[in-house]
Amino acid sequence: MSFDTTEHNRQRFCFDGIESVWLFGYGSLIYKVDFPFLEQRPATIEGWVRRFWQGSHDHRGTPEAPGRVVTLVEQPGARCKGMAYRIAPAVFEQLDVREKNGYLRFATDLIFDDESRAEGLVYIATEDNAAFLGPAHDSDIARQIAVSCGPSGRNDEYLLKLAEALRHLGDDDPHVFAIESAIESAIESAIKGAIEGFQS
Repeated sequence: MSFDTTEHNRQRFCFDGIESVWLFGYGSLIYKVDFPFLEQRPATIEGWVRRFWQGSHDHRGTPEAPGRVVTLVEQPGARCKGMAYRIAPAVFEQLDVREKNGYLRFATDLIFDDESRAEGLVYIATEDNAAFLGPAHDSDIARQIAVSCGPSGRNDEYLLKLAEALRHLGDDDPHVFAIESAIESAIESAIKGAIEGFQS
């Protein structure tokens, strides 16, 4: 089910003569920074929204039971806040493997908090990739996330850490927070049911 984009990404851009590149992170790249960087700055990109529409077969789920992680979906007038990292081109050797499950590198304009701008790259899983799951009701997405787990850990951990990171950035993301609320409600209901069953 997965589509390995590693080699495809390595042919998309030529970094000859370039010492550093800005990379925009909007999902786990905000809070799981396991790669070297030269500079880190909050940033925003325009015309995109974050959505839990991408399947995760290699990190937060399995090929048989994929989890859900975020990708970007075009929406005119929208703004997506995240974290930008200035990295050496060699770092993409590591990142292309991390983001290999359907994500491709695209060029994007970054807007920093002081309104200065720069061009950078962003990984996006478009709807034509093999792991794309597409839209679903918030409660259905939450249920899938709640039961999914993969080599990188539980899917709900990914969601909760992302929500926490977005609050730290001062970003109000209705989609992410609605799914977080749905999962918390499901957990509370499960705990309540277990307690009532024990008491009876």
